[in-house]
Amino acid sequence: MNTQKVAITIPKNIVAIIDEISKQQGLSRSRYISKVLHEKLSEQKAHNLKEAYDRVFSDDQICREQLETVKWFEGNECQKGQEW
Repeated sequence: MNTQKVAITIPKNIVAIIDEISKQQGLSRSRYISKVLHEKLSEQKAHNLKEAYDRVFSDDQICREQLETVKWFEGNECQKGQEW
């Protein structure tokens, strides 16, 4: 894993919590913070993607086009599946 050192300031009470949890999980402070940040950033990325989809599909024209496409596909069933 490619890493980079950074210096941040964190309140002492939060550092104490981080140290307690990282010790329980058998991780270094650095590894625990990296893990938690990775999880949070993954959640944020998924949230941003959902918001982008929601913006696109809240457009009535796009919604109608999608429904028409689905109906077209359903009406053109083929026993062999779609030929691409």
